[in-house]
Amino acid sequence: MTEEQRVKKLRRTFDRLRVIEKLIFRRLFPYRRHGNLKRYNQGPLIVIGNHYSIWDVIPAAMVTDRAIHFMAKSELSKVSLCGINIGTRALRWLQCIPVKRDGSDVQALKTCMKYLKNGEVINIFPEGTRNHSYDSFLPFKGGAAALAIKMKTPLIPVVQVERMRAFHRVDVIYGDPIYLTKYYDKKLSGEELEEIDAWLRDVMMNMRQAFIDKYHPKLKPLKPKKVKKSKK
Repeated sequence: MTEEQRVKKLRRTFDRLRVIEKLIFRRLFPYRRHGNLKRYNQGPLIVIGNHYSIWDVIPAAMVTDRAIHFMAKSELSKVSLCGINIGTRALRWLQCIPVKRDGSDVQALKTCMKYLKNGEVINIFPEGTRNHSYDSFLPFKGGAAALAIKMKTPLIPVVQVERMRAFHRVDVIYGDPIYLTKYYDKKLSGEELEEIDAWLRDVMMNMRQAFIDKYHPKLKPLKPKKVKKSKK
């Protein structure tokens, strides 16, 4: 399969998924979009967002009419149903980018660079795992800022006010593109990249808090995650 065929195949897949999103998903998991609702249909793009649940990929995909490559934890490839490995098949079908959560996955970085160089869209949840608290975002893991700087690609923040859940309308804020142009072509230290990641986190947290202060001051805390008791 050529690169052109690969891109067209994924675009057809996402065209079908967006129909399902409109007809079914929005009825089950309603959400309201705020902020910059422009569709970015040209050029490479990195979509970043806070992470509460598996459904977070849906509002992220609404940034563009194009297909989008989601970075997904490599453990998903081991998910099975009735003895059938559906995890690997799903990741391949959606052309996701499997990544090791310890941040040592060079192949994932190369794949991201390949897609961005080809003018495609990728999605990253910088927290690295699902957040089970509304108090604050988890510390951002390195990757999104460094990739945006290296590939000279804008970042689009998508911030959820609450976790998506069935038949409960939530608010999603779409921010303006973030261009880290002042860092382009500069050799940055690990510490400097950490500072940029922390700044991105603050920007997104401030977006959420400003919205809550204005429209949702009585937001209820997120219920703590239930921890399964280990069998002795």
